[in-house]
Amino acid sequence: MIELNDYFDPVSIESPEPDLLHGNAGFPHSITVNTPGNGIRDISKYRIALFGVPEGRNSPGPGTANGPDAIRKELYRLSRIPGRSKIADLGNMKKGVSFNDTVAGLSDILVFLLERNIFPVIIGGSSALALAVDKAFSALKIQYTLTAIDPRIDYNIEKKDTDSYNYLNAIINNHKSTFIHYVNIGYQTYLNDQQVINRFLKRKAELMRTGDVRKAIYLTEPLLRDSDAVLLDISSVRQADAPGTTCPSPNGFYGEEICLLSRYSGISDNLKLFALFEVNPEFDNREQTAGLAAQIIWFFFEGFSQKQYENPSLSGTTEGRFIRYHVRVSDLEEDLIFIKSNLTDRWWMEFPAEAGRFKYIACSHEDYLKANRDEVPERWIQGSKRIKTQD
Repeated sequence: MIELNDYFDPVSIESPEPDLLHGNAGFPHSITVNTPGNGIRDISKYRIALFGVPEGRNSPGPGTANGPDAIRKELYRLSRIPGRSKIADLGNMKKGVSFNDTVAGLSDILVFLLERNIFPVIIGGSSALALAVDKAFSALKIQYTLTAIDPRIDYNIEKKDTDSYNYLNAIINNHKSTFIHYVNIGYQTYLNDQQVINRFLKRKAELMRTGDVRKAIYLTEPLLRDSDAVLLDISSVRQADAPGTTCPSPNGFYGEEICLLSRYSGISDNLKLFALFEVNPEFDNREQTAGLAAQIIWFFFEGFSQKQYENPSLSGTTEGRFIRYHVRVSDLEEDLIFIKSNLTDRWWMEFPAEAGRFKYIACSHEDYLKANRDEVPERWIQGSKRIKTQD
């Protein structure tokens, strides 16, 4: 078993200036901090472990190593989180001698936390650190869905050293990996190789362009609800709202939209890890990007505090919690089965699996309405194909 404190440098930040939140109203009253004079002795008391990974190697923007401190400074200026989620700030992870050493150390930390049902929230750092996420899930033998909120699908057809723009190559080509499904929210067509897009569509990946998300952002909630890990690249936000990143784009999400996506992630009762990458203070303007990144983290915590754990497999035994709907669609032999939660108004689709069991895929009310119009929802088509591939 690892000694967690050995992996981290304690937090050392000054009181925010100006201090506009007085008394217990500030964020520091929502969190226990690993400080030089007062370390965190019993991590099992906490539901969330926040920590920075100041690693900018294997990235075109090495300045991302300074991202965690910039974000933390802005985060501690915000208000306290509603509810009683117990959060620990472990500090910044000590960098390894090499990038691969950092990946190995980060993987050890993630395995330690996940085994204890403690939710890791990573502030980076380069998105190449996704390799540690894959290594941790694979070590725990967790088949996982990876969702990237990213303007680019970080995969390169050419063989190159692994970096923040092609980490998916290493994950997909690793025969020991337990990665099973990829979701991208917010990709921009003109920033991606069409061959890469086609390749991922053949893999049954679910890809949503920025414009499609903007038309109906609520449709991202089922995608995030079914995810195991969410990696948010700050360059998914338009340059006017987040200039502090190595490769910004004039187009992208607005600040309000990215915070809502973060909140959806926090509410997800399946999610096991959340990470925010690619904030580069070298290119920031008056801490604008660091401030937005801090608000993204804040909204994640706020969503987490409102989390409702629901398992639709209990729909037959939890009286009054769920309603089952059978919908006949003329193109299919069997009825489509939808399950709705009376508590949260969330929806799922039910699929038969091996040995008389069932699998559930999150969906939207719109999918149910589409089935009632005698149309087969696209999410049902993709989900059915994916389940057949995995069984």
